[in-house]
Amino acid sequence: MTREEFIADIRAGIPDVLPEPMPYDTEINHAPKRKDILNPEEKKLALRNALRYFPAKHHATLLPEFREELEKYGRIYMYRLRPRYEMKARPIDDYPHRSRQAAAIMMMIQNNLDKAVAQHPHELITYGGNGAVFQNWAQYRLVMKYLSEMTDEQTLVMYSGHPLGLFPSHKDAPRVVVTNGMVIPNYSKPDDWERMNALGVSQYGQMTAGSYMYIGPQGIVHGTTITVLNAARKVMGDERKKRIPLFVTAGLGGMSGAQPKAGNIAGVVSVTAEINPLAARKRYDQGWVDELHENLDELIPAIRKAVEEKKVVSMAYVGNVVDLWERLADEGIHVDLGSDQTSLHNPYAGGYYPVGYSLDESKRMMAEEPDRFKECVFESLRRQVAAINRLTADGMYFFDYGNAFMLMASRAGADIMKDETHFRYPSYVQDIMGPMFFDYGFGPFRWVCTSCDPHDLEVTDRLAAEVLDKMMGTVTPDIKGQLADNLHWIREAGKNHLVVGSQARILYADCEGRTKIALAFNDAIRRGEISKPVVLGRDHHDVSGTDSPFRETSNIYDGSQFCADMAVHNVIGDAFRGATWVSLHNGGGVGWGEVINGGFGMVIDGSEEADRRICQMLLWDVNNGIARRSWARNKGSMDAIRREMERTPGLQVTMPTKLVAKSYFYPLGDKLFLCLFSYIFDSLSLLIMHIKNGSHSSKSFRIIQ
Repeated sequence: MTREEFIADIRAGIPDVLPEPMPYDTEINHAPKRKDILNPEEKKLALRNALRYFPAKHHATLLPEFREELEKYGRIYMYRLRPRYEMKARPIDDYPHRSRQAAAIMMMIQNNLDKAVAQHPHELITYGGNGAVFQNWAQYRLVMKYLSEMTDEQTLVMYSGHPLGLFPSHKDAPRVVVTNGMVIPNYSKPDDWERMNALGVSQYGQMTAGSYMYIGPQGIVHGTTITVLNAARKVMGDERKKRIPLFVTAGLGGMSGAQPKAGNIAGVVSVTAEINPLAARKRYDQGWVDELHENLDELIPAIRKAVEEKKVVSMAYVGNVVDLWERLADEGIHVDLGSDQTSLHNPYAGGYYPVGYSLDESKRMMAEEPDRFKECVFESLRRQVAAINRLTADGMYFFDYGNAFMLMASRAGADIMKDETHFRYPSYVQDIMGPMFFDYGFGPFRWVCTSCDPHDLEVTDRLAAEVLDKMMGTVTPDIKGQLADNLHWIREAGKNHLVVGSQARILYADCEGRTKIALAFNDAIRRGEISKPVVLGRDHHDVSGTDSPFRETSNIYDGSQFCADMAVHNVIGDAFRGATWVSLHNGGGVGWGEVINGGFGMVIDGSEEADRRICQMLLWDVNNGIARRSWARNKGSMDAIRREMERTPGLQVTMPTKLVAKSYFYPLGDKLFLCLFSYIFDSLSLLIMHIKNGSHSSKSFRIIQ
């Protein structure tokens, strides 16, 4: 397709003449058939909802197609409208546009749907089994058309993948405002998502899928690298210098595909189980996993050999993770670090496959016998936890990686609880990411070069490294280690071949680091050292972006971990401080109804206006979360926000006061405390009286003692 044809196709939106149906591509990794949850009347409603995107003249043609899709796949994807051009990020000026900011968003959308990036690209799902950019291809086409037409004085409003329309606004307003899955709280259970998504009225945007900010598995490579590095330091200490850690986990489909690469960068032997051979092969072909093993009899000796030889290597087991865990326990292999990144936020619709059944058998059961499938998932989780418990008894450090593993295991009746209210194992945020990174404002800052030129990315890597290197000489000891790890990361980023899709990069930085890096980029664009604008953003999995009691806010202990004020305020504040687009989602990581999260994108173009937006918005985007964590009495956050208040005029944050003795809060302690208080008060009164009277007898001091 020529560039002119590409431009014409974008501008056409939903074409007046329907394109011919396209064959179902069996080489692509497709979403599983969804649960048949709609009753006959609701199915009619779903069809009516789909047809309203099209002129009446097409309804007779499309109705049987859409009915077949709904019956066959459980959703109406409108495959016929899938574009004929290659889906990938293009240089910003290749897109037809009246607003350059809108062109940058078009690039980000196409990157999310690139088959090299997306988990189920033809179903418009980027990662996590159900993390959707749009619900159907009509929505995609309409959005691209609107973006090609809009000016810098309009805002595109997005309701769960559906473009509500272009509305007049102003240059300082966001170009796009996105919400995904924002439903009434009492209607936020998994089956509510299944029903609303099948009707075509809501979607699960995950985090960066529905907010157009996914940068391929690189995004989670960095977070996983940091987590594994610090988990090994925490567990092994000086022993880490003597032997190589063995890290066992599961999942290679979407974001989880980052685990083998992260294991290599962290310097461990990693073994990742993946039930889907297409997903495992994709990561192997991309060079993100070193070895594929389909037989445990071959894998176990390979693990032993690698550990014995201290060889950094990533292995993928193409099979069920429960079989792997049980075999490791039976063989008595010492595993140092264990986790899981299967999509257990979506356990009954392709996020987790039960042991004892092939992939195809599981898919059939999922669609045709959902109740039986659920029980098989529960039984599988019970077996998985039992095997993990055997290995932790032998010294393995297991952590929940924020995929709702322990939450679902508890609901399955697995032996995962320490007591009635606490899980047996920590979340990685509780032990590592929260106290070491989020509390100090460090989070997944990312950027994308809209030129799609690797040279521009190299320039940004160098500039970011220069900023962090300079900061190393001035930062306080409590954050020097975090800064050093990220400086090493960015210096080695090019060598690690992390780019999949757009020319993007990620590193963990605090407010000062993010702001200085962004200003350095903007200055380089102004000088022409970077050839085109740069998109700034972050994962929603950040200091301020997500309220999630089982992940991002799991290290908040004042009872507010179930409140979502922080994430909602973050999006509102970003919107009027300079974000190019903002998004607010229900669900992401741990599941629909379990989390509220939001994100932003900001296009910087070398202008002074971009400098202003950078300084205003990033300050809020980070310090909102630090202030909230400080109020929860997290010491790192209290220290960090005090430093920020000293640095930033006009910033005043409410600080918590120091508490009295803990014994005061217990029934027995109440009585003891009052007795002691009364005794000390009387003694002090007596002493003061003696002093006033000029008497300093030894008796007075014996009373006080």
